[in-house]
Amino acid sequence: MQIGVFSVSDITTDPTDGTTPSEHERIKASVAIAKKVEEIGMDVFALGEHHNPPFFSSSPTTTLAHIAAQTERIILSTATTLITTNDPVKIAEDFAMLQHLADGRVDLVLGRGNTAPVYPWFGKNMQDSVELTVENVHLLHRLWDEDVVSWQGKHRTALQNFTSTPRPLDGVAPFVWHGSIRTPQVAEIAAYYGDGFFANNIFWPKEHYQQLIGLYRERFEHYGHGRADQAFVGLGGQFYLAGKSQDAVREFRPYFDNAPVYGHGPSLEDFTAQTPLTVGSPQEVIEKTLSFQEYFGDYHRQLFLVDHAGLPLKTVLNQLDMFGEYVLPELRAEYARRKPADHPDSPTHASLLAARQAGAKPAQIKSNAVEAENRG
Repeated sequence: MQIGVFSVSDITTDPTDGTTPSEHERIKASVAIAKKVEEIGMDVFALGEHHNPPFFSSSPTTTLAHIAAQTERIILSTATTLITTNDPVKIAEDFAMLQHLADGRVDLVLGRGNTAPVYPWFGKNMQDSVELTVENVHLLHRLWDEDVVSWQGKHRTALQNFTSTPRPLDGVAPFVWHGSIRTPQVAEIAAYYGDGFFANNIFWPKEHYQQLIGLYRERFEHYGHGRADQAFVGLGGQFYLAGKSQDAVREFRPYFDNAPVYGHGPSLEDFTAQTPLTVGSPQEVIEKTLSFQEYFGDYHRQLFLVDHAGLPLKTVLNQLDMFGEYVLPELRAEYARRKPADHPDSPTHASLLAARQAGAKPAQIKSNAVEAENRG
């Protein structure tokens, strides 16, 4: 199980003192958080992509490349890379470059995004979002898997004998996850390619995500990538920790009540009862996080949103220190104890490279990684 942090890159006023960080402060804070993620022993830092206020992360690969130079171990990923409005040629080039700079510590989450105006800003029509996703994902895979690509589609100019540069590190493309909160077609696309499926798992009840994950698992097996229970599933989550539950609730309530994403709606108590958000003691975070397996089955990646709603950097770093000391060791031990013998680890550059060296073709690499894990 990979455990880490993801950020949506919001710039939000701290409701307890009225201060609003600048873009510069939040950008620098994301680097500090990523370094703390590595320091406490987590596995992944992921950053979202937005092109509108109140968010700062318009170029995740730039930020992640800077973080790569200051870290050694963590996987650098995205919380969303917009497959609908980004040119797949640029995605292929940017992430291959990042892959080289980070020595393979790179993957990405493709998504359609949740901001309607971004489509015309980049010359696209929101009504074409699913069609754009299907076409662009197909081209992206080809650009990484084939050295020379000739291609023609509906939504961009044709390519003739085109080579994306640099080529993926060691000839192995970054592993692709697909993020979705409501679209069955995305689960189908992820399953077709043997890619991962990342369920945000934050704002909606678990029953909603059970349907999407169940569809993805079923179709993953249908396309011959492994058994349904071996499919590559990732989940989001949120926590706020304190030594005592009542202190955690008291400290976090003003942030929750005023957060742009869920403030002025359900009460903190109702929201924590209905979603993965945990506000309480370390033991409560451990127990609720482990309960995710009961609903979604064995999965591969657990990411937490921790730097949102106006929480100051000092508080976020303190939260991560507490998580690293009191929660992370317990989660690791229990995940290891529960893991079935034939449940594959999340794909890494090393595992995908091993599959390639074993003679797999690009379309078989992820399936072979599953088989190699099964053989132990």
